[in-house]
Amino acid sequence: MSQHDERVMLPDDEHNRRLIANVHPSDWVNPEPSGRYNIAVIGAGTAGLITAVVAASLGAKVALIEKHLMGGDCLNVGCVPSKGVLRAARAWADLRKAEEFGIHIPSGVQYDFGAAMARMRKLRAGISLNDSAQRYRKLGVDLYLGNGRFTGLDSMQVEGPAGNRTLSFVSAAICTGARAAAPPIPGLQEAGYLTNETVFSLTALPPRLAVIGAGPVGCELAQAFARFGSQVYLIEAQHGIMPNEDRDAAQIVAQQMAKDGVQLFCCGKDLKIGKAVDGKRLTVESHGRQHDLAVDEILVGVGRTPNVEGLGLEAIGIDFDKTGVKVNGRLQTSRPRIFAAGDVCSRYKFTHAADAMAQIVIQNALFPHPFGLGYASADSLIMPWCTFTTPEVAHVGMYEKDAKEKGIEVETYTFKLDEVDRAILDGEDEGFARVHIQKGSDKILGATIVAAHAGEMIGEFSVAMKAGLGANAIAGTIHPYPTQAEVNKKVVNLWRKAHFTQATRGWLMKLFAWMRR
Repeated sequence: MSQHDERVMLPDDEHNRRLIANVHPSDWVNPEPSGRYNIAVIGAGTAGLITAVVAASLGAKVALIEKHLMGGDCLNVGCVPSKGVLRAARAWADLRKAEEFGIHIPSGVQYDFGAAMARMRKLRAGISLNDSAQRYRKLGVDLYLGNGRFTGLDSMQVEGPAGNRTLSFVSAAICTGARAAAPPIPGLQEAGYLTNETVFSLTALPPRLAVIGAGPVGCELAQAFARFGSQVYLIEAQHGIMPNEDRDAAQIVAQQMAKDGVQLFCCGKDLKIGKAVDGKRLTVESHGRQHDLAVDEILVGVGRTPNVEGLGLEAIGIDFDKTGVKVNGRLQTSRPRIFAAGDVCSRYKFTHAADAMAQIVIQNALFPHPFGLGYASADSLIMPWCTFTTPEVAHVGMYEKDAKEKGIEVETYTFKLDEVDRAILDGEDEGFARVHIQKGSDKILGATIVAAHAGEMIGEFSVAMKAGLGANAIAGTIHPYPTQAEVNKKVVNLWRKAHFTQATRGWLMKLFAWMRR
């Protein structure tokens, strides 16, 4: 059985059976359609679930179609299992440095990778209740398990295990997501490999692991498996890791990953893969040197492919290409009453992005406005993101290079965590906060945080940017002491200090002198 076979999730244990019973129950009977739906949604990942449940809560008649597992990648093979695995790996790493905090761990401590993975599966099964078939039926959504395919601009067919259903609709939403892409590396298919869709089915720790791709997925899992005890080789075609982030931010993470035992082969060229008696073999050139690596497993963390096949998009004239379904700012496809949201159409492959796009689809699909007045748009979304390595790297808005490319004059300020008391006391002082402010104003254009809890801390900048509040608002806000989030105030105070000119100081000195008379 494949990882995406709706009948089983590997390993076939009590936790995964409970998961499947929630998100693709074997005894599910598709409803009989009765009348026209206000909106029909294909895909029950984050974008589809939010679209369906909010529309139903507003009183709309909603159909939701899913051929695999409700919850999509996020619940089953993405955010939820990965963060469960990362938490376990961090606990193992903390234990190994416990002596720093006065804890002396006796020799012979047992580390059980299988138990750590079982914990993840148990927690995932519990969380799956939120995305379950029964819950959505109780919330008023007509759920169809099967393959959905457009047969017209206002109709689709669902091919289910007990027969087909024909649905008619006023509007529709394509929320089918994306899947892991396989790069064209010689020998990869023959040797076999893991992706995010299969790596979480492991029950035994691979002693040697090659990770291809040093983006967010590759870095998170490379560091996690190194902390579990695997010998990890991280291979990246570009220089360094996290090529989209500021170089000094990525370098801090790279240094920590090296401490955790990850060996990085960046600027990788001429990568070839083959089978070997003792597992798999990779050859790669990195910085002018040839390397020959023997591993037990290969994990591919490079790219995503949108799920557009089998939907009947060609038949009804919906534009799409290898990057996904084409949409405008209102998230309309080339057929205005059919929308799309989430990974199938967005450059932001995040659960929270899919959630935000679903809200836009609901407003535009259910509440059409004449002449386009009052439509919601995805063009102005303030989109934060975070890579959950140790330390985390979080960002929102523009990078400095983005502002300069747009011709915007920008002032950039950076405050290091080794000057923040709580970070020092926590032993988590590797990192910084950086803010980009438009010159001549206090408008925040973007921010980056590298810290143990960067994902929690970036929200302050996101709220300020969304609300149109500038650096003065953060500088004037009381932050509890001691917290790592104080760095947000400290970095904008650098901007405030820079704009406290000598002329202003001279004027104040004269004022204070006058007051002393």
